[in-house]
Amino acid sequence: MNATRDAAFERATPDGGREGVMRALAAEVPVAVEVNGIGYAVMMATPRDLEDFAFGFVASERLGEVIEAEVHEASRGAILRITLSTSDMVLERVRHRTTDSSCGLCGIDNLEAALRPLPRVGGERAAPEAVFRAIGALRSHQPLNALTGAHHAAALCAADGAIRLAREDVGRHNAFDKLIGAMARQGLGWDGGFALLSSRCSYELVEKAALAGCPMLATVSAPTALAVEAAREAGLALAVLAREDALLWMAP
Repeated sequence: MNATRDAAFERATPDGGREGVMRALAAEVPVAVEVNGIGYAVMMATPRDLEDFAFGFVASERLGEVIEAEVHEASRGAILRITLSTSDMVLERVRHRTTDSSCGLCGIDNLEAALRPLPRVGGERAAPEAVFRAIGALRSHQPLNALTGAHHAAALCAADGAIRLAREDVGRHNAFDKLIGAMARQGLGWDGGFALLSSRCSYELVEKAALAGCPMLATVSAPTALAVEAAREAGLALAVLAREDALLWMAP
């Protein structure tokens, strides 16, 4: 399935000018997630790297170990069939509502379950200088966003700020799940590095980082209060409002 599609627009300017233009648009399709034969969720996502998404989504949902993930194209979207080693957590967490991002919270009725304790993360933390290097390089790892201006990116960065791997999606949660899943499939660890996301720092992204054992999370926009609180409890370092000229740093 194509990750972008073209559409015709009319470009207008303040001086009354008009001209026809073609614009590449981000493809956004419903992805029906089936886990061990059970309909689990429907996510809106970019139809690329869905096998990576499967591994990251399962980790974020705390469902168990992925044995296999298969993508099947449908007439208006895709079906992602995931096989786990056990169905215990799936049966407990099954939800029947459609969600618009893989935040890991949607559909949980019990508030205590939504704010489950996060594991403590450890390891070496990269320096702010590494984040500046990664920010400067991020755009070159966003080919879909270069075409559409509508994709978020999640990048695995080395301790010195070099970008080792990146994934894109219309949803910031999906992009991070794809990155985490790609790392799992390729056997990559954080190795003193960090995750860089082209989004705000929300609680659910802190949750995903902690569950993935990520020692530091950098985001280009601001954090929420709950995200900061959760990061402190998990021992996760934060670099937020990360731009090429400044950032806000919070050590664990």
